[in-house]
Amino acid sequence: MSRTLRALIFVMLVASCGGGQSSAPRELDNACAILRERPQYLKAFRKVERKWGVPMHVMMATIHQESKFISDARTPFRYVAGVIPMGRQSSAFGYSQALDGTWEEYLKDQNRRSAKRDRINDATDFMGWYMTQTRERNNVSLSDARNQYLAYHEGHSGFARQTYNRKSWLVGVAGKVEARSQMYRGQIAGCRLR
Repeated sequence: MSRTLRALIFVMLVASCGGGQSSAPRELDNACAILRERPQYLKAFRKVERKWGVPMHVMMATIHQESKFISDARTPFRYVAGVIPMGRQSSAFGYSQALDGTWEEYLKDQNRRSAKRDRINDATDFMGWYMTQTRERNNVSLSDARNQYLAYHEGHSGFARQTYNRKSWLVGVAGKVEARSQMYRGQIAGCRLR
């Protein structure tokens, strides 16, 4: 085998082991299928349940709403005159769609400088940290997917001021997150997961 062919094979192998899956799982309406297709998700969710107490179905419903389980999800571009791109709508990125500032606060508070928003283990740990703060600051149960989502979207201060009440679309989305959370909860109860 020539050196060039060996080098090409080596490069392809290294590339295939790279950054992970950025595409969504195939069956987003089936928690069991998601967890079977991506066993690393199950491991990450269970770790956060043990560490932070946030139920798996609440995290899954929130991630579904925020990124549809796409690791490198970003907000859409803003356009001037409908054609000139002027940057993204926000700095939200990754599974959890954490904003730059909130992510930096998490990294500092948890001493996790190497954490990345496009890694499921780091994104779920961030969510556990944030949702636990929501419970402490705003007295929202960790199993209350609706209000956890509203606080996640509006921030702790915005949630306390009930800014979501001026956004009927957001209240509707929070209702969908709650419904998906309950759907996932029922499905997970019937899963045979290791």
